Amino acid sequence: MSTLELVIVIAGMIAITLITRGFFFLPRAQLPMPSWLTEGLRYAPLAAMVAVVAPEIVMSQGQLITTWKDARLYGAAAATGWYFWRRGMFGTIVAGTAAMLALRLTLGW
Repeated sequence: MSTLELVIVIAGMIAITLITRGFFFLPRAQLPMPSWLTEGLRYAPLAAMVAVVAPEIVMSQGQLITTWKDARLYGAAAATGWYFWRRGMFGTIVAGTAAMLALRLTLGW
């Protein structure tokens, strides 16, 4: 790849990034949306998080986990339990990480 091609590719990536990230700042007024869409968009961040985290918990090397001896399962259970008990995000992260770390250091999972 020549230097000119590299500069064009980088400039194109910059333009695409600016357009896609700045798209919502362009209109002066709110875009008209039906109430069902507005209500549904409230759950978009949660759905995205589940789509990223769930496969990491139940899969290893592209295969479903076949054993209960996996620290990720217990870390997820501990984090879920903490969240429903205290409703705090920081404590949820600490509880899940502590459970995983304890199992990996003590039992080698």
